[in-house]
Amino acid sequence: MEAGATMMDSGSSRPAVAAPRYSLPPCRFMNEDVLFCVDVDVESKMEMKLSGPKGRPFTRLDAIRQAILLFVHSKLSINSDHRFAFSVLGQSVSWILIYCRSSLRPQHQWPVSQKLFTFDVIYLHDKPGPENCPQRVYDALVDALEHVSEYEGYILESGHGLSRVLFRHISVLLSHPQQRCVQDDLDIPKSLTRKSPLPTEASQSEESVPVSSQ
Repeated sequence: MEAGATMMDSGSSRPAVAAPRYSLPPCRFMNEDVLFCVDVDVESKMEMKLSGPKGRPFTRLDAIRQAILLFVHSKLSINSDHRFAFSVLGQSVSWILIYCRSSLRPQHQWPVSQKLFTFDVIYLHDKPGPENCPQRVYDALVDALEHVSEYEGYILESGHGLSRVLFRHISVLLSHPQQRCVQDDLDIPKSLTRKSPLPTEASQSEESVPVSSQ
């Protein structure tokens, strides 16, 4: 049934409106060539909140290395024909980008009419302070993403210093760019809350039995 069609509710003459159905336009599924560009500036050596084995300091770069391994193995399990390349970001911005600077806004030179790839960003930053402004850096990254991305590019950020947040972000980027919803509609990962079990009929009947106080 097409989205927007109506169906009659049984036992009622009132038409029930069917919920809109998600549809993906047919297209050729393309293999991905993924380029990792990792910021190796001094801020990438900042320690995360959790330490490594035997209490060894665990830096942003250590967490990034583990996150990339998680991403590559997961991607290859989906499609073994995906290809990956790796580069580092030193004194100049090149172009997934994992950016770690809280005070230096990235700059790029790319023709407006050329959108030949999808640009994803993970931004690990410090808290705002007198010497940095991560919001301005984030805004510049958003501008770059919108300027160069052919399909839906995602930008995900964290100032918590937790490696699990980085792993969660890079797992979101496993989605194929041609199959993504717009980021504003992204509702994953969903928050988990513990729900109380529903009372069974047996427990309800036991609760309804009066108990003598004698």
